Amino acid sequence: MSEPASESANEPANERAHEPAAAQLIVIVGPTGTGKSELSLDVAEHLRATGREVEIVNADAMQLYRGMDIGTAKLATGERRGIRHHLLDVLDVTDEATVANYQRDARAAISDIVDRGAVPILVGGSGLYISSVVFDFQFPGTDPELRAELEADLTAHGPGVMYARLKVVDPGAATRIGASNGRRLVRALEIVQLTGGPHLAALPDEPVYWMPALTLGLRMPREQLTPRLDARVDRMWAAGLVDEVDALRHLGLEDGVTASRAIGYAQALGEVTGTLSRAEAIEATQQLTRRYARRQVSWFKRAVDTRWIDALAPDRLAQAVHLVDAAVLTPKALHVR
Repeated sequence: MSEPASESANEPANERAHEPAAAQLIVIVGPTGTGKSELSLDVAEHLRATGREVEIVNADAMQLYRGMDIGTAKLATGERRGIRHHLLDVLDVTDEATVANYQRDARAAISDIVDRGAVPILVGGSGLYISSVVFDFQFPGTDPELRAELEADLTAHGPGVMYARLKVVDPGAATRIGASNGRRLVRALEIVQLTGGPHLAALPDEPVYWMPALTLGLRMPREQLTPRLDARVDRMWAAGLVDEVDALRHLGLEDGVTASRAIGYAQALGEVTGTLSRAEAIEATQQLTRRYARRQVSWFKRAVDTRWIDALAPDRLAQAVHLVDAAVLTPKALHVR
């Protein structure tokens, strides 16, 4: 995997465009499979050892869903080291996950944590979800009639036609979303028609922070990450993903707009229903996971403030702790609205 084009974690602070102030919020990002959850727990334990209370806020869209555990690598309760976690298991598989709702709920949780004098750590790989919280994102409303019309077009013509339409009016959004995500294509076209401007689900050119934040990014070369991702998918099947999906069918998984399309779950569902063999389901999941990781790298590398740490570095925790302590204890100027 190509390394993000970003500054070294050891660069002088005054050379950065937007240096975090005394961090009220710590953010841990990076592509899937790089160990974000483990690092978040390690950092949380370090802060606890210094007398700071810490709570973790999930920023993985699929970990919002109850029962979607194996395919999302969700930490079991006993693996959370006694650290309180927020926004895990808050949706049924029939519920639709939206960025706007996530922004509202995550910011409410983070504000409550800060108000209680604790440090929130926002951790996950869903780039848009994280950016919606960390930066000053404003989401346009929706028009039920327009949405219904666009969804009817999607059903009638498929995502390829919707992608072609979006490419004409907002090529940047079309490139970010891709040609297969019909739900996001519909939303992007709705925003363009409602606002007369481009789709807003992107990092601003000059990001303004919602609150002072330090972002740590884990990175790994593609040649090392790819086999790890493939092996992770194999482990998901060995751990019982197909049984998990079969159980979720009885809770309405196939009716879920978001959950049923999750990488791994859609393919395991194909195996359960007989449209895919096990080998086909695993191979398709591996391909989609690799593609998703590449998109994550592309998204996160645009955030100029991210302090990148090699995920396999023996001293990665020491690097993270050094940056966290400096950000929490040594405030720098940052324009925050």
